[in-house]
Amino acid sequence: MRNFHFAGRSTVHAQNAMVATSHPEAALAAIEVMREGGTAADAAVAACALLGVIEPQSTGIGGDCFALIQPRGEGKIIAYNGSGRAPMAATADWYLERKIHSVPLTSAHAVSIPGAIDAWDVILRDHGKFGFDRLLQPAIKAAEEGYVVAPRIAFDWKNGFEKLKNGTNTERYLLPHGKPAVAGDVIRQPELGETLRAIAQKGRDAFYSGEIAADMVDTLRRIGGLHTLEDFAAHSTETTSPIGTMYKGYDVWQCPPNGPGITMLVMLNILSRFDLTQFKPLSIERFHLEAEAARIAYMMREQHIGDPQQVHVDVAGILSKEFADEHIKNIRMDRLLDLPNVAPPMNPSTVYITVVDKDRNACSFINSIAHSFGSAIVSDKTGILLQNRAGGFRIQPGHPNCIAPGKRPLHTIIPALATKNGRAVMPYGVMGGQYQPVGQTHVLTNILDYGCDVQEAIDMPRGLHYEGVYQLEDSVPAEIVEGLKKIGHKTVRVVPPLGGGQAIWIDWDKGTLTGGSDPRKDGCALGY
Repeated sequence: MRNFHFAGRSTVHAQNAMVATSHPEAALAAIEVMREGGTAADAAVAACALLGVIEPQSTGIGGDCFALIQPRGEGKIIAYNGSGRAPMAATADWYLERKIHSVPLTSAHAVSIPGAIDAWDVILRDHGKFGFDRLLQPAIKAAEEGYVVAPRIAFDWKNGFEKLKNGTNTERYLLPHGKPAVAGDVIRQPELGETLRAIAQKGRDAFYSGEIAADMVDTLRRIGGLHTLEDFAAHSTETTSPIGTMYKGYDVWQCPPNGPGITMLVMLNILSRFDLTQFKPLSIERFHLEAEAARIAYMMREQHIGDPQQVHVDVAGILSKEFADEHIKNIRMDRLLDLPNVAPPMNPSTVYITVVDKDRNACSFINSIAHSFGSAIVSDKTGILLQNRAGGFRIQPGHPNCIAPGKRPLHTIIPALATKNGRAVMPYGVMGGQYQPVGQTHVLTNILDYGCDVQEAIDMPRGLHYEGVYQLEDSVPAEIVEGLKKIGHKTVRVVPPLGGGQAIWIDWDKGTLTGGSDPRKDGCALGY
């Protein structure tokens, strides 16, 4: 139970419906949709479209979307893969002939076809009651009439200033008065508002064909891109089944590759073989084991995961007991495993939204433009900030994640869903680039091993072992930092906090919902 003598957040409780997002305005928009009779899917799309305007560093219609939805919280879970593909002209040979050995993150080559709008359309077709004409209205209003910049968004805006100064059309669209926006500023984006109006009126085709698509293609080709109108017109969302594993009696579900959710599942398989409860939640041992599990899982991901539509990914083998056993036997508490240094191509930003409606439809929903402010390329006339998700490709023939025509890159965004006996218990996610599998594992083990409520689990100090260094938040106690160093970890204090997260716990017996939202962001949980 929370000690009310100390600063913190209470969990949010409701009977009917609940949402948690990274911005209060988005949470409110979702609640208003559900009060009007909309579903969890309707609420998620409305919230996400609004976030694409008011949290531009993290998300937008120029990005990608993944979701897990369990209708009425029971039975079959549907996974939606709304990740975009490389242009059909993007061959590894094309880049290598030009001596390009990695995708420049602020170039047109980093822009894969944005998948979010089509994913929203498919999700609403399957699970929604409303259409874009209703659900995009809060986003349209914010773009045209203006929105007030929140503190965390201002923090990211300041950190992205140099990137935006050197981008394509970013000074015009995202640097009002030539300076980064600060908390309390009012920002208007009328061109983006007009684009959203067109999508609201004409649907997803307005984005993938016609004037809007032509403007994106023209912008990208002018700065060296290989994109064509045919690439945009051919885009589609994949609807599939999730992959999962069991931890402490709960089934944990993720979208399959090219999503990286399998990374988190491998971490759980490894940690399930240790009794974490013999260590304190804030302890050297717990942080060490989490880091070792992450190092193994991330190594696996970088070596074996790509787009299964173009390469073979042995999901069953990777999630097998034998795979975990092979690595667990080498873990020691007094030193680090001797593993190759893993250096993923990117560490992007994201927004995550969790929604449960009055019918207990559970929606775990994530949307991203990859790095903060994406590619720093804004389409000439439409105001669309384009993602740099293709920066996640390797240019390495034979590698499962090597760029290829029409291929989807290895992603970072992962919505999660925990169930028990077939029923949804917790749709949740932890955003924040490469941190996401670690963050989801950290939050889940905080709840299932240490008895935290959803807010306590999200609040807990965090660390990420990344590129050979253990990045630790300021809230990690000094004695833990020193203990990790003695074991052999190289540690560093991370500048921005690690990610952000949202969770909703469903209590079927009481008929209640409990929500939590990360203080590392501006958002909140709301219910009614």
